[in-house]
Amino acid sequence: MPGEQTISFKDMCARFDVTPRTLRYYEYIELLSPRKEGRARFYGPREIARMTLILRGRRFGFSLEEIRQWLLIYEQKGSREQYQVWLDLADRQLKVLDGQIADLRAAHADLQALRETVAQELSKMG
Repeated sequence: MPGEQTISFKDMCARFDVTPRTLRYYEYIELLSPRKEGRARFYGPREIARMTLILRGRRFGFSLEEIRQWLLIYEQKGSREQYQVWLDLADRQLKVLDGQIADLRAAHADLQALRETVAQELSKMG
């Protein structure tokens, strides 16, 4: 679109702290569709917003395919359907994260106990 602010491939990588390979892969699997001029790629507000959502989804533990499907729902069915799918995905992922948190707490407690045991043994050695 005329007057639309765009950023270059290099600037997109820098802005989101991703490798060129990652950005090209996201384009390959159709998560992003930059405007192309020859070999150059330019990313507008839509692609920048999508990249923000992609990285947020990855941080929350969603697969790229889940993110791709979720973005596709918005394009095909609009916000209401997308929000419902998002809630379902979020509920499922929150359960996964709760399990990971419990596992980490157990590992932390085990490591702390072992550390205390070793520290006591060391102090007995003089």
